[in-house]
Amino acid sequence: MADRIRIVIAKPGLDGHDRGAKVIARALRDAGMEVVYTGLHQTPEQIVQTVIQEDADAVGLSVLSGAHMTLFRRTIELLKEHQAEDVVVFGGGIVPDEDIPELEQAGVAKIFTPGATMEDIVDWVRTNVAAAD
Repeated sequence: MADRIRIVIAKPGLDGHDRGAKVIARALRDAGMEVVYTGLHQTPEQIVQTVIQEDADAVGLSVLSGAHMTLFRRTIELLKEHQAEDVVVFGGGIVPDEDIPELEQAGVAKIFTPGATMEDIVDWVRTNVAAAD
């Protein structure tokens, strides 16, 4: 039997709204994945340390504050510094359409904007994130 996909769901920055992150975490968990939710007000450094400690296959970042360009990029930069480039980075929140191509170029595999269904997110994770052997 293959290992289960391990995902860290994180709320970087000062954004205090985490309902969406909790809903995503629960949907992924209910779909059979192992999910670690970091809680509010995490720095990219704290998130990457959690990803490494948990041996996560992916990290989902939820940003509503408008700081997505800085927070996503810094998280990816730190994953590279820690030789964890194989961790799939995806995210969601309030991200303007015009910022998505730049985030993808920086290494974000997928951005889910408001209106994405839980089924779409679960299916995307299943298709695009492989469990570590």
